[in-house]
Amino acid sequence: MAIASTAPAVPHEGQFARFWKRLRRRKAALAGLVFIVIVILAAILAPMIAQFDPLAQDYTAIRQPPTALHWFGTDELGRDIFARIVFGARASMLAGVISLSIALAIGVPFGLAAGYFGGWIDLSISRVVDAMLAIPFLILAIALAAFLGPSLTNSMIAIGVTAAPLFVRLTRGQVLSVKAEDYVAAARSLGNPHWRVAFRHILPNVLPALIVQATLALAAAITSEASLSFLGLGQQPPAPSWGSMLNTAQRSLSNAPWVAVWPGMMIFLTVLSFNLLGDGMRDALDPRSR
Repeated sequence: MAIASTAPAVPHEGQFARFWKRLRRRKAALAGLVFIVIVILAAILAPMIAQFDPLAQDYTAIRQPPTALHWFGTDELGRDIFARIVFGARASMLAGVISLSIALAIGVPFGLAAGYFGGWIDLSISRVVDAMLAIPFLILAIALAAFLGPSLTNSMIAIGVTAAPLFVRLTRGQVLSVKAEDYVAAARSLGNPHWRVAFRHILPNVLPALIVQATLALAAAITSEASLSFLGLGQQPPAPSWGSMLNTAQRSLSNAPWVAVWPGMMIFLTVLSFNLLGDGMRDALDPRSR
């Protein structure tokens, strides 16, 4: 006679639960995630947080140091720096998200096609990618932004197109590794069409690497947007942007250093937070980590 076991059943732990459990062990990644959430909320709730208009000029309060009224001080036109920092977060976050979306929309399909089909398709795509990667990232972004014209929209397009080759190469390498697995061969032997094998069996297994790279690419996009705005090719004055604030602050470094400290610190902390989060996600998504 079989004796039924009365031991309680252990609930199945989902993939997201395992990922979150591993990520929680990495304090630096959690700190980066918290800071990123704060910046995103500040950008969304900017009209409710800032007590001054970021474009309002007050010639009686030019280059005032931080006070109880102006927490971060004022700039060369008497504008409240805290309000401009909060509203400038919108430009930086928007540039990161839109640029990343453009890079993924271009890079993932071409990388998937190159890795899956191979042959002349892989050769053609790889040579174009190699040619684009031969040019430094920021130099190519500056050239495209200058060609399209100075604006935040054109800078986002330039950054997205420049970052696309990184995702093409990463996706291609991951697909070459995954398509040699037995379950992909089994899916082909069952008569599945190419598009189903590529999008149903291969693409989901390369997503972890793409997610980690996307997190790191967000940091690079924010830095690039700040660089283009600093050069006058991104967000145009008087609209607030961390990069454009640094551009105007260089004329006040000797007598009003706080004008440059706050936007520079925000760029540094935001990029650092994305890098810490990306490193933590890479470790959490690695099945070999414990």
